[in-house]
Amino acid sequence: PVFMPVGTAGAVRAVTPFELKRTGAQIVLANTYHLNIRPGEQLIQKAGGLHRFMGWEGPMLTDSGGFQIFSLPGVRITDEGVSFRYEVDGTPVSLTPEKSIQIQHALGADIIMAFDECAPYPCEYEVAKAAVDRTARWGARSKRAHTREDQTLFGIIQGSVYADLRKRSAAQLLDLGFEGFSIGGLSVGEGIELMNTVLEESVPFIPKKFPRYLMGVGLPEDLLNAVERGIDMFDC
Repeated sequence: PVFMPVGTAGAVRAVTPFELKRTGAQIVLANTYHLNIRPGEQLIQKAGGLHRFMGWEGPMLTDSGGFQIFSLPGVRITDEGVSFRYEVDGTPVSLTPEKSIQIQHALGADIIMAFDECAPYPCEYEVAKAAVDRTARWGARSKRAHTREDQTLFGIIQGSVYADLRKRSAAQLLDLGFEGFSIGGLSVGEGIELMNTVLEESVPFIPKKFPRYLMGVGLPEDLLNAVERGIDMFDC
């Protein structure tokens, strides 16, 4: 298993790349949404890509921006994508699966994520089901938009706390042919016992040949509980 320290805006806070390497970190994570806003993916691309921008020689992963959008107020979600206002100055922002992949192509991370809809907790069954099906449609669009062969694309399984929806989401994304799979929509307030139950119900749907990534989990006890249930990758 591997824990990925998060450098949201292009740096892991209070730790230099040299110190980060000395901790044993093998891969670090950065955030598509935040880097798109500031300083912008074009500037990072001009600087030689995210690895040179951060001064990190190892592998990197960027998330799709879906979770950050889930956490913002006043977000409007349609089948086309999402629109909202930047929380610092109110600038209108829109994000689609194609734009998320385009940004991640420019950033140049080694592993990138398909655009997804993260349902809140708690949420009604029909709300979670709609998010699962939209995540599949957005996953297909992300797959079509992904053209860089040197980047690995992961799909994100949703379904809230409903076992049948987790199975539905996994089946939909497996059919699309991703190279790894993330379990999203956990560690959003459901508590450790329910999270463990959902993992036990979700992990068996992901064949062992694929990397399994539990998003947003970083407490030591959570890592151990999740490793016991078959998870390979974590970030926090």
